[in-house]
Amino acid sequence: MTDTTSALQIELKQSRPFASYAEEAQLGVLRTAEVLGRGTAELLRPYGLTPTQYNVLRILRGAGPEGLPCAEIGTRMLTHEPDVTRLLDRLQKVGLIARERAATDRRVVLTRITEPGLALLARLDGPVAELSRRRLDGLSESDVRSLIRLLDAVRATAAAICTAEIARSGAEAGTEPDQTAAAGG
Repeated sequence: MTDTTSALQIELKQSRPFASYAEEAQLGVLRTAEVLGRGTAELLRPYGLTPTQYNVLRILRGAGPEGLPCAEIGTRMLTHEPDVTRLLDRLQKVGLIARERAATDRRVVLTRITEPGLALLARLDGPVAELSRRRLDGLSESDVRSLIRLLDAVRATAAAICTAEIARSGAEAGTEPDQTAAAGG
């Protein structure tokens, strides 16, 4: 690493340099995600939503009138949520979603966004888009596209490593990888 103090070091009040550029980049991504998340939470708070609840509403709007089962909502979320059912309970209690058993398979409960949920998202579309635009104002369109490509590559590599680690730990425990994941491992 260089002797130059980075912006992240200053922000974190870290006197020692990072061990590697990889460490600094990973911590930079994590810190940036926290800063972006905090800003999103502040925007959503007056509307009575958390970023996770907002994410679920957007997923359900995208799913259309068919809705989605709980497990599918969980796989589409931006962040891992250990208790999607409880999250859906809160949204249903305030009338933003509705749940009902599927006609074709009574074991499946489908979740749909309600008209009040759609109306709330419609009110948020403009402010959320404006916040996203303002956050990246200092970057050219080409820089933003490069950032997207770089983040895609990091996410793909991290996901592959995570999958390999789950498979390895499952093999060490004598279970199949999907059994390990289903058991919460």
